[in-house]
Amino acid sequence: RWLTCKSLPPGALERIADTIADRLRVPWFSGAVKINVSLVPPLVLLPVFLHVAALHFLLGLIILTSLPVVVLWYYYLTHRRKERTLFFLSLGLFSLGYMYYVFLREVVPRGHVEHSQVVTLTCGLILMLAALSRAKKDPGYLPIPAGNEKPSHQGLHNKSIRGSSSGLHGISGAASSRAVNGEAKGYCRMSAEQPAGVKKDWCTKCQLVRPARAGHCRLCGRCVRRLDHHCVWINSCVGEQNHQAFILALSFFMLTSVYGIILALHTICRGRSPFVALFYCPGAYSDYSSALSFTCVWYCAIVTAGMGYILLIQLLNISYNVTEREARLALRDNTGRRLLGGLVIDTGQYNRGLLCNWSHFLSLGSTPPQRSAEDIV
Repeated sequence: RWLTCKSLPPGALERIADTIADRLRVPWFSGAVKINVSLVPPLVLLPVFLHVAALHFLLGLIILTSLPVVVLWYYYLTHRRKERTLFFLSLGLFSLGYMYYVFLREVVPRGHVEHSQVVTLTCGLILMLAALSRAKKDPGYLPIPAGNEKPSHQGLHNKSIRGSSSGLHGISGAASSRAVNGEAKGYCRMSAEQPAGVKKDWCTKCQLVRPARAGHCRLCGRCVRRLDHHCVWINSCVGEQNHQAFILALSFFMLTSVYGIILALHTICRGRSPFVALFYCPGAYSDYSSALSFTCVWYCAIVTAGMGYILLIQLLNISYNVTEREARLALRDNTGRRLLGGLVIDTGQYNRGLLCNWSHFLSLGSTPPQRSAEDIV
C-alpha cells in the first residue's frame, strides 16, 4: 500500500512496528533471543555521529550540541509516558566501550601513553562496571503480600491516621523509637532514619504498609525502601540496598573519565594543559585520527559534566540526609528550604548533622530491617 501510495488502515504502522520488534531476534544455543529495540539505536547512531563530527569542526559543533538535546527530549518523552527503556543503559555502556576502543586504537599507538597508565584506566573501568553491576541489583523492594495475606487497610486506619503516598508523616511513638536497619541504640543513626512524629503509610497499589521514607516507583510498579529516584541510566530504582553502589559507580566513572580525558589531551595537544587544550588545540584536525580522538574527548567531557552534576546533587543530598523523592515532594508542598543556590532542598526532617547523616548513609543495608508486630498484623 505504501509503495502504491494507497492509504494505510488505522493502526497499521503500530502493528508493523510491533511485528518488527517481535521478529528482531538473534540465534542462540537455546533458541532465538529477542532483542529489545531500544538497545539498537545507540549501537548504530553513536559511531556514525562521532565519525561524521570528526570530518569538520562545524559538524562536530552541531552534532555534539544536538546530541544532549536529543537525549533529554527522549528522556522527557519516556518519562511522561511512564515507560521503562533500555536506551539510556545501552547508550551508557556502549559509550564506555566505544570510548575505550578509540583510546586503544587511536591514542595509545602514538606512543605518549605508558602501559601503567593504560592498566590504571582499565582497572578504573572494571571497578566502575563492578559497582554498576551491584547497583543494578535489588534496590530494596518491599515484598508484595500474597492475596490472602494482605494487611488490613481498616486495621491500619483504626490504629493511626492514614498516611499520604509520600510516607513522610509521623508514626506512633513505639515505632519511632525502634532503630532502623537492625540498629540498636545510638542517637545519630536511629533518629536520622525515623524521628519522632513520622509514621508508616499504606500503598494502595502494592496493597501493603510501607515504612518511613519508602516510596512507590511508578515505572517499576514496586515500593522501595528509602526510595531516592528511578535512574534511567541503570534502568532501576536507587534505594536503600543499592544507593551506596550507585554513588560508588558514579565516583569511579568520574575518576576514570577525567583520567582518560587528560591522557588523550596530553597526546593530541602536546605541551598544553588539559583545560586549555580542550578549547584550543590547533592540530586537532590535522588528520582524521586526531580529529576523531578530539571529538571523542569532547563527547566524554559533555557526559562527564552531566554525571558530575548528578554526583554533586547526590553528595549534597546525603550530607543533608534527604532523598531526591523527598526533595521533590518538599518543593511541591512548599515545606523545604532551598540551600546552596537551590542545589539541595533541606526538609529538616531527617537532618542530624553532617557526620550523623553520612554515618547513616554508610550503614544503609548493613543488616536486614526488623519487622515490628504492627507489620506482621
